[in-house]
Amino acid sequence: MRKLKLGKSDLEVGAISLGCMRMGELPIRDASEVLANALENGVDLFDHADIYGKGESESVFAQALNLNEDGRESIKIQTKCGIRKGFFDFSKEHILASVEGSLKRLNTDYIDSLLLHRPDVLIEPEEVAEAFAVLKESGKVRFFGVSNQNPMQMELLNKYLGDEHLMINQLQLSLVHTPMIDAGFNVNMQNDPSINRDGHVLDYCRLNDITVQAWSPFQHGMIEGPFVGNDSFPEVNKKLQELAEKYEVTDSAIAIAWILRHPANIQPVVGTMNTQRLTDITKAFDITLSRQEWYELYRSAGNNLP
Repeated sequence: MRKLKLGKSDLEVGAISLGCMRMGELPIRDASEVLANALENGVDLFDHADIYGKGESESVFAQALNLNEDGRESIKIQTKCGIRKGFFDFSKEHILASVEGSLKRLNTDYIDSLLLHRPDVLIEPEEVAEAFAVLKESGKVRFFGVSNQNPMQMELLNKYLGDEHLMINQLQLSLVHTPMIDAGFNVNMQNDPSINRDGHVLDYCRLNDITVQAWSPFQHGMIEGPFVGNDSFPEVNKKLQELAEKYEVTDSAIAIAWILRHPANIQPVVGTMNTQRLTDITKAFDITLSRQEWYELYRSAGNNLP
């Protein structure tokens, strides 16, 4: 599998990561098979959050992996914090407590990357900087990032973080959810896609060497379900199938190849717990879509070029 470095760090990972949100629903034996299969296919970054399965996903992951000290260096563990029941919380107290809980559930001494989950508009960046400093100095977290934040929110944090600048921004992106791309086509236009909804977050991340991780790469809406194989999306599925036949892979692999083709080195976060599906998806690394094919897929998803 192709490798990439997260942000400006020296942390090298496979270009696809495995999202472990649903892992808490699996028996330990099944979870072990999922993880072994991921590693065999070059997927070595595992994405968690303290809220996934109310912590059960992290616990099942640890039991299924059963790492020894030597094996820990061969994988990268990422988790997120900040979402609480009915509110968001980026206070120093909550960040530190959340990390302690994740470390215990994950049965590890350190987390490779910690992301702040949904934005907390009551954020006090000085507090976040203090929490990150404690975690870095204690060796409990190596690198830091955010999820679902716009450029000014990241700028505000970076003002106080000093050398611990943000490495990652996890953002929703799929063939049928492309707001971070649309406005870049529709410059100086008066149509709906020209509306800048996120402060040109993709360009900002590229300019500042912040790795974009694409969550829900097969989803439409926010939690509505997959668009791949969905009869409600006939045109994009027709094109996916056409290219899947050409490249002798699955339609899901083509959907991931479309993301990987973007020069921003975006890392898709794939949440499947099906071993064969993940194996099939990783064949996306053998494909480099042509510029014409990339645009054809974009248009098939209902997007018009100016």
